[in-house]
Amino acid sequence: MTDSPAILLDHVGVRLGDVDALRDVSLALDARTVAVVGENGSGKSTFARLLAGLVTATDGGVRILGHDPVRQAAELRREVAVVFSNPDAQIVMPTVAEDVAFSLRPERLGRDETARRVDEALDRFGLSALRDRSSHELSGGQKQLLALAGAFVRRPRLVVADEPTTYLDARNARLVASHLLEDAGHRLVLVTHDLTLAARCDAAVLFTAGRVEAVGHPEDVIAEYEAALTC
Repeated sequence: MTDSPAILLDHVGVRLGDVDALRDVSLALDARTVAVVGENGSGKSTFARLLAGLVTATDGGVRILGHDPVRQAAELRREVAVVFSNPDAQIVMPTVAEDVAFSLRPERLGRDETARRVDEALDRFGLSALRDRSSHELSGGQKQLLALAGAFVRRPRLVVADEPTTYLDARNARLVASHLLEDAGHRLVLVTHDLTLAARCDAAVLFTAGRVEAVGHPEDVIAEYEAALTC
């Protein structure tokens, strides 16, 4: 355990090829739910991938849940789950139940505990009746719920969701958002273009050209973002 903020970045830079995707980013975030907003190419997704340990900082210091993402990569992977905009990128097993169970393999649980955790996750996300259905024959909304079940079955401390409602209709977008925002013992970093959804978070961060332009209450950050869009 640590008394430091859940997300702590100190003058962080991330260079991807010839592009400086993040530049001199310093943040200390401890809100339970954090929205990340900004235009395409502003650094939002790179920031999300940095938190999940999927990219490495080129400069500066990073601590996520008290962990160094490089030196304590295994510990961080156990405590952070990622949800992408396209659930097909996360679905790997042939049936719904098998796909959820696959997420638990690194934990080396017994058969009975694995089955119990899978049943709980399927019930939570309304997928129990589909447990034996082909994973790849689900609707888009059902696939995203399956991706959520696979993420939450691990009981992560932090969920990083990168545009999780992009390809969903209004009903499924609301359902997925409700599951993500629900206080189920996890923190959430939510990258989104949906400013109404961003406003439901406890804090927000605005990225512009790889830098943090604003951080604070969602209402204030969104107002600054919208003002910049009209310039």
